[in-house]
Amino acid sequence: MSARFPRFHNEDPGWDHLDSRKDISQEREKQIQKQFNKKGAFPMKSGGIFGIILGIIVAFIFIVWLCGSANPYTPAGYAGYVTQGSVFGEAKYLGYQLGPKSYGRTWLADVTNVPITTFTYEEFFTKDHSVLSKDDVKIQFNVHSVIRVKSDELSIRLLVEKFAPAMKDVNPAGSGYSNYVREPLRNVARSEIQSLTALKIKDNIDRIGGDLTHKAVEMCKGTPFEVVTVVVGNIQYPEAVANAVADKIAAEQVRQTKEIQIEQADMDARKRVKEAQGIADAMKIINAQLSWQYLQHEAIEAQKLMANSPNHTTVYIPSGPMGVPLVGTFDASPGRNPAK
Repeated sequence: MSARFPRFHNEDPGWDHLDSRKDISQEREKQIQKQFNKKGAFPMKSGGIFGIILGIIVAFIFIVWLCGSANPYTPAGYAGYVTQGSVFGEAKYLGYQLGPKSYGRTWLADVTNVPITTFTYEEFFTKDHSVLSKDDVKIQFNVHSVIRVKSDELSIRLLVEKFAPAMKDVNPAGSGYSNYVREPLRNVARSEIQSLTALKIKDNIDRIGGDLTHKAVEMCKGTPFEVVTVVVGNIQYPEAVANAVADKIAAEQVRQTKEIQIEQADMDARKRVKEAQGIADAMKIINAQLSWQYLQHEAIEAQKLMANSPNHTTVYIPSGPMGVPLVGTFDASPGRNPAK
């Protein structure tokens, strides 16, 4: 006999509850569809609203970062001291860059650009500031100095962090020159001029410039500044001294001209001596090798050639010693020698 199982009906109240929730959900979807048909917009669920809020927050953060960040740029001829600011707390050092260069976009980044090109400064020692030389002559002159900020990272950090007042100027090298070089250099320049006589200053102008450069370099040790060179120029003497210098120069030119003439005359004299010596040496050789018999033989041979020539006229004339013809009236008596 097969077993029969009784058929049970859904008498559990939980199943009825699920069915009612399903009906409610369907009813809600119908209401939403009606709202969409009326307003033309589909109301978002809670997950979509959260995504929109998150997107707005991200966009706001990006805009704030974009407004608060910067890409510090340093042009050519400058060195950049790059820092990062802070909303709360202190700014910090980020790095160093030598232009032309940009650091890259960074939050609250800033740069202090320092010019590292050379600058020329001139000191005038004129009129009331003229200097007395060793022989009490007033000398007027100028001193030209070429200075710049050192371009290495250590010097740039030292300038910005320790020599902050210099950064208030457009040209920090100018502040460095005024604070560390100018007055000491003027004192050294005065001392150099006072140690020489007036006429020796121009002869030592290069040495004076070298000494001033060496002293200026020593003055800038331990600072971010560098003296490239110092040149002394535009030296002006009083009128009387200037005339004396001009006369000295003219006399020196005359002396040099005479020395050249003397050297030329000496060379000409040596040349004539050499020529005379050559002639004398030649005569010695000729006299040593020629004899009267040989010369007489040569004369006879020449006469023979003349006699055999068809185009000649032979004239015999008396001659004295050395073959010189005798001209005059002579006694031709026997035993008489016309040459005597």
